Amino acid sequence: MAVLALALSFAAPAAAEDCPAKSRDEVTAAIKAAPSCKRAMQIASACSGGATGDVGLTDAVEARCEGDFLARLKAPQKRAYQREKDACDRKFSHEEGTMYISFAAFCRAKVAQRYSQRALKAAN
Repeated sequence: MAVLALALSFAAPAAAEDCPAKSRDEVTAAIKAAPSCKRAMQIASACSGGATGDVGLTDAVEARCEGDFLARLKAPQKRAYQREKDACDRKFSHEEGTMYISFAAFCRAKVAQRYSQRALKAAN
């Protein structure tokens, strides 16, 4: 029971909407065209399959979110950002199954989302 609760705590955020696209290519395009990092994450969450296929979606979310902050980070901040993303991979590295690949991918995307939120808040 505790393992299930732990696994669910790392799952993609609950989809509050239906996936706005039919194919993975359309979903990826929608994420890349999202007006904000937050919206990109909402689309990825709504279209998540809870498996390895989510990696492409979350990679697109990371790229969209990184556009808000990555160019402005100094080298030490970039290393800290990478360490946080690497921690997501380590967190699930000893687990088996495609859902853990999805959990790690969404964890990395959430790190990018947090950095985006901080950068946008600091800019205002």
